[in-house]
Amino acid sequence: MNQHLDILRDTFQLSDFRKGQREIIDAVLAKRDVMAVLPTGGGKSLCYQFIATCEEKLVIVVSPLIALMRDQVHSLGRLGVATGSLHSGQSDEEKRDVFRNISRGGAFVLYLSPERAQKPGFKTWIKTQNIALFAIDEAHCVSQWGHDFREEYGMLSELKSLRPDVPILALTASATPIVLDDIERSLALSKPERQVHGFYRPNLYYQVETCADENEKYRFIFEAVTKTPTGRILIYCGTRKQTEELARILSSKFDRVAHYHAGLSSELRTTIQRAYIDGDSRILVATNAFGMGIDQPDVRLVIHFQLPANIDSLYQEMGRAGRDGKPSTCLLLYSKADKGLQSYFITNSDAPQAVIRLRWQNLEALVAYAEGGECRHSEILAYYKDKQRIGACGHCDSCRPNSDRRVPRPAFTAAIKLRKKKRATADAPGEALSAENSRALHRLKEWRLRTAKELDQPAFVIFSDKSLRDLVLQNPQSIAALEKIYGFGPAKIERFGHDVLRELRES
Repeated sequence: MNQHLDILRDTFQLSDFRKGQREIIDAVLAKRDVMAVLPTGGGKSLCYQFIATCEEKLVIVVSPLIALMRDQVHSLGRLGVATGSLHSGQSDEEKRDVFRNISRGGAFVLYLSPERAQKPGFKTWIKTQNIALFAIDEAHCVSQWGHDFREEYGMLSELKSLRPDVPILALTASATPIVLDDIERSLALSKPERQVHGFYRPNLYYQVETCADENEKYRFIFEAVTKTPTGRILIYCGTRKQTEELARILSSKFDRVAHYHAGLSSELRTTIQRAYIDGDSRILVATNAFGMGIDQPDVRLVIHFQLPANIDSLYQEMGRAGRDGKPSTCLLLYSKADKGLQSYFITNSDAPQAVIRLRWQNLEALVAYAEGGECRHSEILAYYKDKQRIGACGHCDSCRPNSDRRVPRPAFTAAIKLRKKKRATADAPGEALSAENSRALHRLKEWRLRTAKELDQPAFVIFSDKSLRDLVLQNPQSIAALEKIYGFGPAKIERFGHDVLRELRES
């Protein structure tokens, strides 16, 4: 272990391992396959880079982005670690240089695309090499259940058949148990060890705000940006059109605003990304096309203008805030229209029906999270089955609603609420409850929390606050009457119907 700490200090200029890194490295050194889930900024790359240096062998890393490969090669080169990459943007001579450097032996970290790993010549070559590890970065791309499935990852199971003696390390920033099961199957891993760590980010303040319309969202954003005068700001939108529109509006009030989406040329996207990294732009409005592999330490504010597709996407994108460990805020702006946008994407997808069904489930889970009332950090830990669990974090809108880190609701919204207070109860979570209803709601929340702990699930997977409020307001007396309650579908009624009716009767 002293030798490991010496390598960590002398080569990587770090004083100690982060949470989970030591366990992952030990498992790989014991020649075991590993599935590792570490959050964005949690130090995933060190887990395989360290192996190359410690074992003084070749480590092959499959990575989905050329820009990410280049950044990693540049960073490792500065540390004096032999490294290189193989991708379509290189000349033949550059590729030959990489192979020549590998042929010298010793520690080397080789980055390549999943397509390169499937070329016949490359498969023949790896049979003859002294390889310590295959690392699959962004491993959720392997899984059809993952939030960013890529078909080119589908043949990576051949690595195990070509070199069964070489352990495989599958790394991702966010994967639920069902995704991990699919990664294990897709990569043909042999009894892999699961290491899920680090989803608790104590420097991040999680906040969700329900907004009536886009105008209310705009005002929330103005409030949030004004409240964040230093550091970088990242704002995610659901469509390219919305990205451009929001960037235009922000540019009229703030300096150094840019936008980024997949519809821009590759050259322009690279220029925009570089400007953001260098600080020439401070506020970036982007679709989910931006972010993979970006390691900007001083992002002080991440805003989601609309719901993303699922909790995995939300968590991964929020995780780009506060990588330097300093306080940062993650704000999700939620409205009914957001669910309609994601529903449109799902409905128009040509994915298999099993995948479509899971996407609907993932969307419903995200809506329930947005409408939830328990500790948001605790819910995330339970959702991902992190080895660490907490009761109350003290730095989210549920645990500490009066925090000075919270983006305040603009004063004008009170009038909006007054004009809309006659809407149906399910759409009016702020409606005052009677003393009797308040007691019933408190009892239902306690039941929900007990049930969530028993089932080892986040509370929002059981029922959202919005569902519980509608339950006490409508006070159903039969199983059939539960069908009219917000969020009570056939499966929920079958599983929890009798329990909630009992709690209502006894409250």
